[in-house]
Amino acid sequence: MIVIRKSEDRGHANHGWLDSYHSFSFANYYDPNQMGFRALRVINEDIVNPGRGFGTHGHQDMEIITYVLEGALEHKDSIGNGEVIKPGEVQRMSAGTGIQHSEFNQSKTDPVHLLQIWLLPDTKGLKPSYEQRDFDVAQHPGKLRLVAARDVRDGAVKVHQDVDLYAAVLEKNDRVTHSLQPKRHAWVQVARGGIVLNGLPLKHGDGAAISDESDIEIEAVDKAEFLLFDLA
Repeated sequence: MIVIRKSEDRGHANHGWLDSYHSFSFANYYDPNQMGFRALRVINEDIVNPGRGFGTHGHQDMEIITYVLEGALEHKDSIGNGEVIKPGEVQRMSAGTGIQHSEFNQSKTDPVHLLQIWLLPDTKGLKPSYEQRDFDVAQHPGKLRLVAARDVRDGAVKVHQDVDLYAAVLEKNDRVTHSLQPKRHAWVQVARGGIVLNGLPLKHGDGAAISDESDIEIEAVDKAEFLLFDLA
């Protein structure tokens, strides 16, 4: 079974400096039917104006993944990290018992375009931690690249949840497949371009919840970038 979450049905908030789309309930957008999927709680697509950003704020008991599509995002936190996240890099922050951080568009001239993802952790009260790694997915098109996993195999960043997160960039007509083990689920989020998922067309901003399927086949109808979550 595949249920499509269309881009235009997402929550939307335009704050002037921030244009944000919410796949699931977030902040002032609330839909009791859109509270997440399995351990996946938030997918926000954000465009932040030059020199603007999110001032210092706190999180607790959440796995937060940042995936930059264009531009550069500057991160600082209360456990001593100060990094700039660029396209191809994946940042994971485990909020655990509590962490404060800020995120700003590093550029004074260009916007930054990103996806921010929240996963519910399998354990509460963890020690806050941070990790960032360059996967350079665009330089290896046509492949699913594991970028986050609980067991950190293949160089993935660690998440404290039974989730495997893959990223891929496909050229037109490229095709990739992924097998789901019994009782596993998946979510596909299209970050750019258009794809066909098991015969169903998806465009930029669309998501799809997948259950009771053994195989996933994705073909690009034009150059595309997407994330695939394999979830318990």
